Amino acid sequence: MRLGINLGYWGAGMDGDNLAVAQEADRLGYDVCWAAEAYGSDAPTVLAWVAAQTESIDVGSAILQIPARQPAMAAMTAATLDSLSGGRFRLGLGVSGPQVSEGWYGVRFDKPLARTREYVEIVRRAMTRERLSYEGEHWTLPLPDGPGKPLKLTVHPQREHIPLYIAAIGPKNLEQTGEIADGALLIFPSAEHLEETAVRHLRAGREKAGKTMEGFDVCPTVPLAVGDDVHGLADMFRPYTALYVGGMGSAKQNFYNRLAQRMGYEKEAAEIQEKYLAGDKSGAAAAVPHRLIDQTTLLGPVERIAEGMRAYAEVGVTTLTLAPAGFTLDERIAALRAGTEALERAGLA
Repeated sequence: MRLGINLGYWGAGMDGDNLAVAQEADRLGYDVCWAAEAYGSDAPTVLAWVAAQTESIDVGSAILQIPARQPAMAAMTAATLDSLSGGRFRLGLGVSGPQVSEGWYGVRFDKPLARTREYVEIVRRAMTRERLSYEGEHWTLPLPDGPGKPLKLTVHPQREHIPLYIAAIGPKNLEQTGEIADGALLIFPSAEHLEETAVRHLRAGREKAGKTMEGFDVCPTVPLAVGDDVHGLADMFRPYTALYVGGMGSAKQNFYNRLAQRMGYEKEAAEIQEKYLAGDKSGAAAAVPHRLIDQTTLLGPVERIAEGMRAYAEVGVTTLTLAPAGFTLDERIAALRAGTEALERAGLA
């Protein structure tokens, strides 16, 4: 099993520290460094900055938001970053959520599966550097009855095939991801429930495409905190868990809330969401069960973290992306180093 890191969003006052974390991960032999975007920092700019100041670690978008850019632009960005980084770019895509898609980008959040499929088809076709034409429900290239003509990408990517990932949570999205992508970006992964909530759906998609799971990258992001006080460490992640389960989306459409329900936390997920949407964020955080946090993070001494890594590997995780927690840069660096030590102790390095 390989290790990655997720730097999250930029602009929160820790940008210099984030670069230092990425550089240390590069030195330690981590496989990939992911950066996110929502309605603040954009991923490509961050990744170009990190790639320019690292040597061998891959850089990946987790995610480029589909409503934020046309598919041909995503292909241009992927080709440019792969060329500039010397073949180290991974393209992660996702539809985001209805609040961001419609509120920030002005793009209707309708038929997300069909839109994703067409988007991926166009991106892949553009990156072959053949003249681009496409007829679909959501995109038609070139536009008919106008001056447009089929064009081809002028940038030469470093590699013939840039790995393409999709952020997926729901069963149908996971199945389609297995069918059309090279990897899946997962969040809130519980090793205990991952086969049921994700891997079996990915496997069904692979089988639909006539493929096996061989070579497919199952890549969840897992917060990491090192120390002896497991309950105290878990409390660090209460606001984070409450934000996603309670506030990331509307009352009717919150994918993370549904995931918590599928993991057996129906009552708790409803309470967290009710309090969060009512403005009681501290109450929502307090309502998050310790077990839910412990199941979806790596907490404790190095040996306990190693046990957690073994559990993820046994259920099919191929790249474990860590989000090292800490109040200072030294604490985050220490967590990063503990991750490599735990991987070695688990016999997975």
